Amino acid sequence: MTKVHNFSAGPGILPQEVLQQAANACINFDNLNLSLLEISHRSKNYEAVIQNARALVKELLHLDDDFEVLFLGGGASLQFAMVPYNLLRTNGKAGYVNTGVWASKAIKESKIIGSTEVIASSEDKNFNYVPKDYTIPTDLDYLHITSNNTIYGTQIKKFPKTSVPLVCDMSSDIFSREVNGNDFALIYAGAQKNMGPAGTTMVAVRKSILGKTERKMLSMLDYNVHIKGASMYNTPPVFPIYVSMLTMEWLKNNGGIKHIENINNKKANLLYTEIDRNSAFKGTAAIDDRSNMNVTFIMDKPELEPIFDKMAKEAGLSGIRGHRDVGGYRASLYNALPLESVQALVDVMQHFEKTNG
Repeated sequence: MTKVHNFSAGPGILPQEVLQQAANACINFDNLNLSLLEISHRSKNYEAVIQNARALVKELLHLDDDFEVLFLGGGASLQFAMVPYNLLRTNGKAGYVNTGVWASKAIKESKIIGSTEVIASSEDKNFNYVPKDYTIPTDLDYLHITSNNTIYGTQIKKFPKTSVPLVCDMSSDIFSREVNGNDFALIYAGAQKNMGPAGTTMVAVRKSILGKTERKMLSMLDYNVHIKGASMYNTPPVFPIYVSMLTMEWLKNNGGIKHIENINNKKANLLYTEIDRNSAFKGTAAIDDRSNMNVTFIMDKPELEPIFDKMAKEAGLSGIRGHRDVGGYRASLYNALPLESVQALVDVMQHFEKTNG
C-alpha cells in the first residue's frame, strides 16, 4: 500500500496501532465474541473503558481531586453553550479572548446566555497573532481562551495568570505539550483533532465552580448531571471514547507528553525552518505565536498552486490545503504524525523551489 502522509486538520491522524486495536474491537471486544459496537454501555467491560479514559485524562493533565472528567457528545461546539450555561451567573459577566473562528463562535453562544465581554482580540489582523498584555477584569465569572487556532495557525505559548476561573478550549493541541491542568477551572477538547475520532468531547471541570448560576438547568446541559452519571447519564459515544482511551494509552506508553512535546517541537522547527528559507513560500502567523500543531503558509506565486498540489499528491501528501475561509496551505502536525512525514513535505517544497522558483 502506498504511504500516505496525513496532514488533515481534523478528523486527524491516529496511531496505526490504535487503529488496529480499534478495528479488532469492532469484531471481538475483550474476548466476548461481541463487537464493541453492540454491547451495553452499562456492561462491566465498557464501564472499565470509560473509567480508564477519565483516569488517563487526570493523569496526563496532572489534575487534582477537585476535577471531574466527562466524555460528552455534541462536539466542542456544544461546549460553546454549555460553558456559559453552567458558569455564567444571571447577573454576572463572562470574558473572552477572540483569536479566531472558533473563539468567535463561542462568544456568539455566550452572548445569548448572558453578559459577555471581549477583552482582547486579534481580528484586526485577520487573527494572525495572539493578543498579549491585556487587562483581565477581576469581576468576571470566568475568562475563556482558545489555546490553539487551527484555521490561522496560532497558539498561546504562555497562558494568562488570573484570579478568575480560566476556561480553555484545547481541542487542537490537547496532550501535545506539558500543561498543568490545575491552572484552569475548565478544559474542553473535541477528540477529533489530536485525541481520537470525531464523536466525543472531553471536559475536565472543577466541581467547586459549578452550581452558582441560579438558573434552572436543563438536564442534558448540566455538568453536575453528567458528573453524577459518570458520563453515562445517557448512552455515551461508545466507540470514540474507546479510541480516545487507546490513544491516551499509546501516548502514556510511548514516553508520555514530555516525550511527544519534544517530537512535536522537532516537527514544527523542521517545517518552519523550510518555510522561512524557501523563496516560494511564506508563513502567515506571527513568528512568536506560530502553532506547533497547525502550520499555515501561502505561496509567493499563488498561480503556481496547481503545480505544487500535483507534486504533493504524487508524493502521498494528504490534507495540506488551507481552510476554505483563508486558502493557502495548512499542515497539521498532530501527535501521531511521524517526523518522516514532515520531511516528505519539506522535500516536496524544496523540489518545487528548484523547478519553479
